[in-house]
Amino acid sequence: MKPSPVLVGVDTGGTFTDLVALVGGELRVLKVPSTPRDPAAAVRAGLTALVGGAGRPRLHYGSTVATNALLERRGARVVLLTTEG
Repeated sequence: MKPSPVLVGVDTGGTFTDLVALVGGELRVLKVPSTPRDPAAAVRAGLTALVGGAGRPRLHYGSTVATNALLERRGARVVLLTTEG
């Protein structure tokens, strides 16, 4: 019998990185502190704690960091350029 895939969803925010995983039919949830200078560090730490050696996960990733920076007018100046229609 083929093992079930390990499915993981990650949302990186400015304060916390949230992870949810489906491992062998078991739902696992974890919240770790975000690491703004290296966002991947929080994802790696969370994945290790959440799924360990349960297999290679299918990862779905989302982040609000860029959206928050735009809304809070932090960082570089940006422009939205679009075509008519």
